[in-house]
Amino acid sequence: MGETRKRGRKPKGPASNTDTMDFQYTSTTIAAQNDVYSAANDAVSDAYANGDANNPPTARRGRGRPKKSEAVQQEDTEPHAAASPEWRPYQNGAMALEPAPQPVTKWESVAARVVPAMDAVVKVFCVHTEPNYSLPWQRKRQYSSSSSGFIIGGRRVLTNAHSVEHYTQVKLKKRGSDTKYLATVLAIGTECDIAMLTVSDHEFWEGVSPVEFGDLPALQDAVTVVGYPIGGDTISVTSGVVSRIEILSYVHGSTELLGLQIDAAINSGNSGGPAFNDKGNCVGIAFQSLKHEDAENIGYVIPTPVIMHFIQDYEKNGAYTGFPILGVEWQKMENPDLRSAMGMKPDQKGVRIRRVEPTAPESHLLKPSDVILSFDGVKVANDGTVPFRHGERIGFSYLVSQKYTGDTALVEVLRDSKILKWYIKLATYKRLILAHTSGKPPSYYIIAGFVFTAVTVPYLRSEYGKDYEFDAPVKLLDKHLHAMAESADEQLVVVSQVLVADINIGYEDIVNTQVLAFNGKPVKNLKSLANMVDNCNDEYLRFDLEYQQVHSLTHTHNMCMLDNMNIFRFS
Repeated sequence: MGETRKRGRKPKGPASNTDTMDFQYTSTTIAAQNDVYSAANDAVSDAYANGDANNPPTARRGRGRPKKSEAVQQEDTEPHAAASPEWRPYQNGAMALEPAPQPVTKWESVAARVVPAMDAVVKVFCVHTEPNYSLPWQRKRQYSSSSSGFIIGGRRVLTNAHSVEHYTQVKLKKRGSDTKYLATVLAIGTECDIAMLTVSDHEFWEGVSPVEFGDLPALQDAVTVVGYPIGGDTISVTSGVVSRIEILSYVHGSTELLGLQIDAAINSGNSGGPAFNDKGNCVGIAFQSLKHEDAENIGYVIPTPVIMHFIQDYEKNGAYTGFPILGVEWQKMENPDLRSAMGMKPDQKGVRIRRVEPTAPESHLLKPSDVILSFDGVKVANDGTVPFRHGERIGFSYLVSQKYTGDTALVEVLRDSKILKWYIKLATYKRLILAHTSGKPPSYYIIAGFVFTAVTVPYLRSEYGKDYEFDAPVKLLDKHLHAMAESADEQLVVVSQVLVADINIGYEDIVNTQVLAFNGKPVKNLKSLANMVDNCNDEYLRFDLEYQQVHSLTHTHNMCMLDNMNIFRFS
């Protein structure tokens, strides 16, 4: 059966699955306000609906859509009495006819409540100097960016973490001001994509009130996003509604936390801007959007529970410590035969543990094939969800993310048809391949022209581009996606490249190959490799690489080139 063509633009080719989550950082654009203007025009025309001697005659309506009924028009405006032009006296005693005040539409009343909070929205100017992960002894050319932020209590400013990533200098400018103030970065929450700033100049804080936070909104609640997106220099206001609330993938932090989806487009420059409810309270921070040919106006907002977790974490510990994890990988138990095989009763629900993180504080308590029945007294369903609000469910990782690093939680598991309960200590995630370097320059070690470094996600992105998940070597990707660190200091060390020299002839083609051992001893991390090489008294330096490759160098050659070829930096 042939494909049916719709009228309009030519259909594009089928989108690949790889593009369905093509997120771009940054925030909202100026939305079309045709409905808003039409409502305002209707309200203006109503003022002269009942004409008198002092009113101009109402023009006869032409063909087309019939005029709105009185009941429909009333929905567009706040309740008010019909107003007529009034005679007003001048100072000299003369009388003049002034037009009646126009009725206030609903969107105008919402905007009026948001206006006081808009003065707390600032523009963030940042100069970035990103490390060169492929040539770790260098840095890339600096570049500038602009984004949004807003003032909160305690003389602090919130914005997105990606807005000040690898910052060299940060400046803030208030609405209506021509002065840029130097800012200090207090904390950067990579996982939640939030950063906290402050300004030492007292003048910056004069005449501005901090933003007040509101509760988590409900579906279809109106939100107003304020910021400084591309397309202009002044502040921009965009309206939308909350269309979804669920656990989202935070692209910058490579984590999954609670998020809001709104129907307002999010564009570059609006990152870090607040989202207000109809009471003028902040209910989130704009931070990313979905860019895809089949999707329009899908933006994402960091909700207040995540924001408050970041703020309270900083106030409690004096620094950002992160969002904890349980330290397990699990699978759903929706299949009845699987539940029966695991010894579950018909009224029992839960998820099966597949693997336990070796670096988790309580990894000796939980075991593979344990079934998690509840977390902190909240029962977990077979699909891994827990009750959220009326008529809503959410992934049980939300309960874990509400905790703080070092907190304990009561976990109920089923093992060998017996119910066991433990208080589990929660900690942050230690990945074998780090998603971020926390602003630190990359570590590297050079010996005899061999450049050794530890693999991180920024390194993979530098080597293979933004599509590194498709272009990087399969073995590196497998470790990135599935490998677990056996200890807190374990790293994946590779020979990044070989700087050509006389002592390494024949080794020039080695690129991004993992180092497994040195002189028969396993390589745990980059620092341990450097220590073993520096303390080696053997005649040869032997490096065992992946794919059964062996490369040897004589110790005498190495010592001859020590002055200019033995370089290292650890961060």
